[in-house]
Amino acid sequence: MRVNGLIDTGAILALLDSDDRWHAHCVAAFSGLRVPLGTSAAVLAELFHLLGNSPQDVAAAWRFIRSGAIKVLPIGDDDLPELEALMKRYADRPMDFADATLVHLARSESTTRVFTIDHDDFETYRAGGRRFDILPVRFPPYP
Repeated sequence: MRVNGLIDTGAILALLDSDDRWHAHCVAAFSGLRVPLGTSAAVLAELFHLLGNSPQDVAAAWRFIRSGAIKVLPIGDDDLPELEALMKRYADRPMDFADATLVHLARSESTTRVFTIDHDDFETYRAGGRRFDILPVRFPPYP
């Protein structure tokens, strides 16, 4: 099954947390997207780490993941050299491992659409030389 873009940790958190300042923007953007969106196990590890130990938050994340909205795409040993190269290339940001997996997956899935609130980084990153199409759009005021 082909994915219709990628999803990052911050966007998932914003979708799940009605108090997040990005929540309304993410809900509106998500409603216009075709699913599934691809992600990586690294993004999910980051998600569950940031959620902490709240059983309600963890359960909500699992419902979202299992809803069919997300497809976890594989990252294997053969991908590690490229992930390392990406992290070295963007060391001035610095690029974290989860972001490296998404940039790598964008290239392998031939997509530039990314659902993220991390505009500063994804405006810098390139997938095969192409700029990312970032959703939701940045809203003012944003530092």
